[in-house]
Amino acid sequence: MAYDLITMGRIGVDLYPLQTGVPLPQVTSFGKFLGGSASNVAVAAARLGRQAAVITRTGDDPFGTYLHEALKGFGVDDRWVTPVPGLPTPVTFCEVFPPDDFPLYFYRQPKAPDLEIEAHELDLDAIRDARVFWVTGTGLSEEPSRTATLAALAHRARAGTTVFDLDWRPMFWTDLGAARPFYTEALRHTTVAVGNLDEVEVATGVREPHAAARALLDAGVELAVVKQGPKGVLAVNSAGESAEVPPLPVNVLNGLGAGDAFGGCLVHGLLAGWDLEKTMRHANAAGAIVASRLECSSAMPTPDEIEAAVTAGAVR
Repeated sequence: MAYDLITMGRIGVDLYPLQTGVPLPQVTSFGKFLGGSASNVAVAAARLGRQAAVITRTGDDPFGTYLHEALKGFGVDDRWVTPVPGLPTPVTFCEVFPPDDFPLYFYRQPKAPDLEIEAHELDLDAIRDARVFWVTGTGLSEEPSRTATLAALAHRARAGTTVFDLDWRPMFWTDLGAARPFYTEALRHTTVAVGNLDEVEVATGVREPHAAARALLDAGVELAVVKQGPKGVLAVNSAGESAEVPPLPVNVLNGLGAGDAFGGCLVHGLLAGWDLEKTMRHANAAGAIVASRLECSSAMPTPDEIEAAVTAGAVR
């Protein structure tokens, strides 16, 4: 079976405060959710009716069991989610200070299991045959995940749609200079690059959105998607087409996960053959809907919810 989408990268447990505007030392209750960008993108695509799977690793512990159960509950194939004995499943805490302050605290020590993906364990045929394959910058931050990610990209050889989520997390790297050569190598094998202004600057050395999009195209991709925060999103492809779409008005509760909802809907639009503007408008709406909710994975919107937001021009 060829999947609509296979993602490869982070997974973990998100523990989010059930109280907003409260610092972690004073929080008294938390909600437990599946987290990790690559896993959330798979969940978002599955919510939109796509056959999705994720390649990642967990600890051999109760939180790992929970993540398997959560993936299956969301309709995401977990056959390539394997345990790493001796390493704990990662946990991430956040603080929620709407509308724009959501500090993250990653507990991924001594090492995250999702960075222990081995190249020789990959199902390269399934990766090659997937309609969309999605990798992340975090997957390049340490070995053996770095070699596995680049091996998967090289084997796929730009078949179908291959997405590189630039996903810059500075706490996972020694410095920016260490990251850029691996980002450059990954871009050679991908057809779509997605990132915010910080992330495109890491990948290209350029921050201005239009110049950064051009630099990504020059690096070899066919579609560059630059997320500009309050200025919306810019998409430019190698055919010379572009779309610049403003954000959808929304009362933000928790901005974390909005980018993953955007990614899942981006995949959906690419698979559906939508034009750039429609794809960006729907992906923006998906992200805005999740920003209006506390959680990430379980907040991913349905097609009807996205259509309603696009039609209304706002998230109600």
